[in-house]
Amino acid sequence: MRDWAGRAARPPSRGVLAVAAAFGAMMLATPALADPCKAPLPKRAGEVFSGPVRYVGDGDGLCVGPTSDPNSWIEVRLADFDAPELDGPGGREAKARLEALVRGRMLHCTAQRGRQGRVVVHDRVIAACTLEGRPLGRLIRERGGIVGGR
Repeated sequence: MRDWAGRAARPPSRGVLAVAAAFGAMMLATPALADPCKAPLPKRAGEVFSGPVRYVGDGDGLCVGPTSDPNSWIEVRLADFDAPELDGPGGREAKARLEALVRGRMLHCTAQRGRQGRVVVHDRVIAACTLEGRPLGRLIRERGGIVGGR
């Protein structure tokens, strides 16, 4: 390989290749949908709902719905895991981790009260969800998830 002046060029370092690969993957990634979950949210703590994960918005937010119609998707904020913000350090990795763990898989969720005592916060229901009977927050931590939100 030769550089622009015809001299022998050194191959790029592993770090440069890793950054280039990460940037390329980010550019090819599907763009985020703006709030695709449109189903009415549970209003009381203890309400139970389930369905396959249809969409992952960030490291602690997802949509669960029985059909492919976004009007049947319930937007969930996980009660037992607080991921880094999507645009902050580790945010994209947190989203990718959650997506790899749950996308298309069946979750069973129970609405819960959050820190302010409300069940619905920022148009999402706060819920504890399980995957194959195991708490989702625990599964995220077991796969390297780091708490980083507010």
